[in-house]
Amino acid sequence: MKLIGKSKYYLKKLIFPMLEAIIGDFYFKCKGFCPCCDKQVEFVSHNSWLRDFFKCNNCGSIPRERALMLTIEKYYPNWKQLKIHESSPNNRGHSQKLRRLAKYYKETQFYPNEQLGALVKNVQNENLECQTFDDSSFDLVITSDVMEHIYNPEMAFREIHRTLKSGGAHIFSVPLVNKFNPTQRWAKKGEDDSPVFLYEPEWHGNPINKKGSPVTMHWGYDIVEFIKEYVDADTKIEYINNLDFGVRAEYIEIVVAKKKNNE
Repeated sequence: MKLIGKSKYYLKKLIFPMLEAIIGDFYFKCKGFCPCCDKQVEFVSHNSWLRDFFKCNNCGSIPRERALMLTIEKYYPNWKQLKIHESSPNNRGHSQKLRRLAKYYKETQFYPNEQLGALVKNVQNENLECQTFDDSSFDLVITSDVMEHIYNPEMAFREIHRTLKSGGAHIFSVPLVNKFNPTQRWAKKGEDDSPVFLYEPEWHGNPINKKGSPVTMHWGYDIVEFIKEYVDADTKIEYINNLDFGVRAEYIEIVVAKKKNNE
């Protein structure tokens, strides 16, 4: 029997994890150094989907967050002194570290029915596609699994690039599910702002919305060419596979889009 669309998704993300939890047939553990809490820890998973379940036993970070923090420290070791904008941060992993230690850290969320630029629940409300920040406001813009939920990523990449200082970068995790296949636009915005899916409906968790976030893009490695089409950024994909830092999982790539120094 061939499984398609939603059937595949539910088997992988819901049914298999429940079976594994019941019969306890998956267990993976290793020791290492967590770049999010800066401690020697154990990384443990009871689920074969390492991307969401291979956690630090101290801070609860997951692989893509650790990979993101390693990439930030590789390219910008002075990040603690930089102006950083993080869109839609979590309360763990790299977000917690940046919030605690970065001197000029600004976090934002997007509340579509509220005024842009205003404080909502003590957090500034910003739409990545149309931001209220001035040009050249930040050294770094960080997003973690956000760019697959943007209806108009070309506008978002332009806006992020606009708000970056010369030599700054957008560093982000995003599941490159299509790999070597072309990127697909998965959903567009309907007249009532609800998603119109072009393929099987797909939703991911959202920390500020119980309904979740619709998946709008299935990115491939050609995300590099997509970004270059809309902004003149030096763009590359970082791939880290290192158990010493608890970085092993599906779709673990980190994208670095750096604004050129002469801009």
